[in-house]
Amino acid sequence: QVQLVESGGGLVQAGGSLRLSCAASGRTFSDYTMGWFRQVPGKEREFVAAIRWSGGSTYYADSVKGRFTISRDNAKNTVSLQMNSLKPEDTAVYYCNLEVGPFDYWGQGTQVNVSS
Repeated sequence: QVQLVESGGGLVQAGGSLRLSCAASGRTFSDYTMGWFRQVPGKEREFVAAIRWSGGSTYYADSVKGRFTISRDNAKNTVSLQMNSLKPEDTAVYYCNLEVGPFDYWGQGTQVNVSS
């Protein structure tokens, strides 16, 4: 099993920054993808950003390109999401995700609120 624990959510004014972190523990794999999704009430969970653990390729949703940066710390098994120039529409619960083969693991979610 894999456990994912997120931290770093909170309240920030529009234009501000927040940094989310997700620590993975439990079973290890040779290659996998970790990323972030977000969800607002009444809407489907949407992809935000992801990073391949082997090679470090990164992927972003168009809505966050140029504002968010995903990174990893191999030694700590941690993935982070640096969010800059935040907008009210970034308000959501952010979920950490680990995808390996056909399996998906999720964190408990952390709330991000961006006030206008």
